Amino acid sequence: MSNINQPSGWRKATVGLAVAEQHAQVGEKAAVPKSQAFVAVKRVGAHIGLKAGDMLLLDTLGAFTQAQDWEEGQRPIVWASNAYLMEQTGFSLSALKRHARRLAEIGVISFKDSPNGKRWGHRDADGRIIEAYGFDLSPLSARVEEFEHLQAELQAERELCQRLKRQITVARRMIRARIEAAASSALRGPWERLTGLFEDLLDRLPRRNTGSETLERLLAWFRELQERVEAAYLKGTWTNEVVDNSAESIEQVSEKTQELNPREVNYEPYILITNQLNPVTCNHSETEQAAGVVPNAPPEEQVDRALEDWVTEARKTRGAALDLPTVMQACPEFASWARNMGGYLKDWGDLHRVAGQLRPMIGVSEHAWNLAQDRLGPQVATAALVLVFDKHAAGEVASPGGYLRGMVEKAGAGELHLERSFYGRLSGQAA
Repeated sequence: MSNINQPSGWRKATVGLAVAEQHAQVGEKAAVPKSQAFVAVKRVGAHIGLKAGDMLLLDTLGAFTQAQDWEEGQRPIVWASNAYLMEQTGFSLSALKRHARRLAEIGVISFKDSPNGKRWGHRDADGRIIEAYGFDLSPLSARVEEFEHLQAELQAERELCQRLKRQITVARRMIRARIEAAASSALRGPWERLTGLFEDLLDRLPRRNTGSETLERLLAWFRELQERVEAAYLKGTWTNEVVDNSAESIEQVSEKTQELNPREVNYEPYILITNQLNPVTCNHSETEQAAGVVPNAPPEEQVDRALEDWVTEARKTRGAALDLPTVMQACPEFASWARNMGGYLKDWGDLHRVAGQLRPMIGVSEHAWNLAQDRLGPQVATAALVLVFDKHAAGEVASPGGYLRGMVEKAGAGELHLERSFYGRLSGQAA
C-alpha cells in the first residue's frame, strides 16, 4: 500500500519540513487544548496560505486526537490509513499527498516516520499514546500564540480599513454634494477641473480588499480635493489668477493617483447624491395640526409657532430642551457643513432646514427622516440627525439610516437620552 509517511531517508528533505519538526518539538512541551489550537489556525488559515482542502484534511486528522494527546509531554499523532482518510475527505491519493505536504511545508503538522514507512500507534489503558508514527499535530500547539497574535493584527487592520473606507465615502459624498450645489447655483469657479479630478479619483477606487496604507493615501487625496472644493465654493466667484494658480496643485494630486491600481473591485457601491438639497418635510396636514399653524400664514409665523411647540414638546418629554450652542459645539463636523450651507444659524428652524439639506449626504433616506420627525418631533429628530451626521463623518457609524432608526426605537422604549450623548461628546473634546 502506498503510504504518505515514508522513512525520512526516502522523503525529500526541505527547509519547511525541518521547521515543522522544530515546531513539533516545541509543541510537545506545551499544554494547549485542541479547540484553542484549531480555532487559532482557522482564523489565520487563509493568510498563512492554507486552502479549503488543507483545512478539511486538518479537521479530519484532528478528529482522531483525544484531549490527553494535547497535554504537556504528549504529541497528538494520527496514524489513520490512506484509505480511511480518502474515504473521509473524498480526496484521491495524489490529492491527499498534496494537501498533507502543504500542511507540513506551512508548518502546522509534521511527519513522524516509522522505520518501515508505515503508520501505526498504541495507547495505554488510560488512553495515552505510548508509541505512534504518522501525522504529528504538535506544531499547532507551538504556534497558537503566534496565530492569535497574527489574528489580532489582522483584525486591527480590517477595522482600520473599514474606518478609512467610511471616511473616504463621507469625503466623496460631500465633494459631490458641494460640486452639484455649485452647479445648481451657477457659481463661477474651476468646477470643470475639480469635477475632472473628482471623477479621476472615483475611477481609481480600489476594486478589491486593499491595505490600510493605500486607503490612507487615497483618503488624503480625497480630503485635499475636498478642501479645494470647499475653498472654491466659499469663494463663490474665482478670478482667472486664482484658477491658474490652483491648476498646478490639482494636476499634482492627479499625478499622485496614478500610483493606485485601477483594476481592483470597488469595495463599496457609489451612492449618487441628488442635486435637490431642499429640506424634507413631514406630511403637511399632520405638521400643521400638531403645530397649530394656519395653512395660509406667512412662513415666518409658521416657523415661529412650530418652534414654540418643539421646545414645549422637548421639555415635556426630556425635562429640558437641548440648546443650539451645545449641539453645534458637540458636533463640529456637522457645524462646519451647516454654516457653509446656511451661514449663521440663529435658531432651531435654521438648524432643521440645514439638517434636511445635509441628510442625503450621509445616505439617510427620506422615509427614515420623516419617520424620525413623526416619532420624535421635529426638534428632537433634528438633534438626532445632527448627532448621526457627526458620528458618521468621524467614522463611528457605518449605517447612518440604521443608526437613526435605532434611536427612534430607543425613544419608543423610553431609552433615548440625547443630552447624555451631546454632553458626552463635549467631555471627550475637553479630554
